Amino acid sequence: MMGENRVFTPQQVVYLTHGSHRLYCEVIQVVESRQLCWVRPLYLVDMTDEKEIHPQLFTPKLLMDVRSTSDLLYPISLFQPALDTEVIPLLSQLHSPDMLINNNPIAKEKLHQFITKIWQEYSDLF
Repeated sequence: MMGENRVFTPQQVVYLTHGSHRLYCEVIQVVESRQLCWVRPLYLVDMTDEKEIHPQLFTPKLLMDVRSTSDLLYPISLFQPALDTEVIPLLSQLHSPDMLINNNPIAKEKLHQFITKIWQEYSDLF
């Protein structure tokens, strides 16, 4: 998967993976000359073990709204395209009346921890 040429388009949902966590993001722009992808984080998910059995029918252990955090500029090769069958149920949870965009400091801290782990694991790409 690493090193593949990926073609992403603005507004497409993609994700980064580290361990059991996924960060779903919306593509803002692809900077082809530098092989970077400018993305806006949407949500950070802790995946359950059932995902491995039925990837389109997973239920996250944790869904954190990170829409109020900063955009990221990451190497294209780290991203995977998200499937509609996994994105739509999560987006519907984010847009429920119970889950308003807020400046949740716990969500910001979890996102910071996640991106720090990505930097450490793939330091050669940055």
